[in-house]
Amino acid sequence: MKKMGRRNISAMRLGRCVAFLAAAAFLLPFTILLMVADQQYNLTYNTKRVFYQESDFYKINGTYLTTTFSRTQYVFENGTHEEVLLSRDKFIEVANRMEARRNYLRSQCSKLGLDGSSHKAYAWEYLINRQYHVIWCNIFKAASTSWMYNFNLMANYTAAFLDNTKEVPLELARKKYARPTVEMIRKAQGDSITFMIVRHPLERLASAYNDKIVHAWPKSFHDQMGRRIIKKYRKQGSNSGQKEKYPVFEEFVAYVLDEAKFRRPLDMHWTPYTNFCTPCKFNFDVILKFETLDEDQRFLIQMAHLQDIVKPEWRNSGKGTNTLHNINHLYSRITKVQLDGLYNLFKYDFQLFNYTIDNYYEIVKKDDGNDG
Repeated sequence: MKKMGRRNISAMRLGRCVAFLAAAAFLLPFTILLMVADQQYNLTYNTKRVFYQESDFYKINGTYLTTTFSRTQYVFENGTHEEVLLSRDKFIEVANRMEARRNYLRSQCSKLGLDGSSHKAYAWEYLINRQYHVIWCNIFKAASTSWMYNFNLMANYTAAFLDNTKEVPLELARKKYARPTVEMIRKAQGDSITFMIVRHPLERLASAYNDKIVHAWPKSFHDQMGRRIIKKYRKQGSNSGQKEKYPVFEEFVAYVLDEAKFRRPLDMHWTPYTNFCTPCKFNFDVILKFETLDEDQRFLIQMAHLQDIVKPEWRNSGKGTNTLHNINHLYSRITKVQLDGLYNLFKYDFQLFNYTIDNYYEIVKKDDGNDG
């Protein structure tokens, strides 16, 4: 009986050992996975933070620049020089500017209630590059040509190909960058720099008008749009715009305001960029503005370590001029009522990114009760 009891105890112990080993064999990979995931999370978190550490900004190709270096220059075949990296002091200045813009955006999002659950996130126009860890919300008529070119370079298209192809840059990009979901963006943001480029809403509208309406390609979509605008909004017997084969600015503005009034989808070149990017629903690391675009682009390139891939060049496919004189001339043609309508249309673009419309009221013509 004693021998049987000992055998039973030994069997029970053996069974427990087998069960423990089996459980360990099952749990060990899972435990290792958790440890690796936890380490990766910490690395991701630290990587996200290291973007804001001054020393890392000056680490180029694995080598830290000394404080005696103020800029890095690229020498081109024609002998010209282009400064790519910002000086240390300028970099810190721009970094502070970006922090102020982020804080302002967050405060306005909260103030206007645009960060709540009642507002949906919109991911359609984002491009995610996992190789270089950058996320961009593409806003048309806001340096989109330049950065579409850059994202195509980052997608491993060669510069020679991009400079000679007749394919549409956006279509090329979408072959490499699938349109993401909201979840894809938020997941990628863990170790990526998210940025957008904004400009004064009325400057953007004027640029879109000049590029897409005044200089529309014959028989193109926008050329046909222009013909419809003339047919509907050009007043017979009026001297205004009778000699122009394209809609004059006040006709174009009347069309845009009517489209918005009747809740018809606006053309992507003048859709409010707040609708495009829903910036209150995502965290943006860098907010570039047209007013400081050269410095802002250099900051972003340096921050994302893209200086060997892209350069802060200006690629503008637009036609004609978009000078301050030209913009003032265009807005001198519309009425205060129309300007009020434009402000209401682009209200969040103004408010979220600290733009003002006040000086435009000094430009528009006096209302004569006939604002159409």
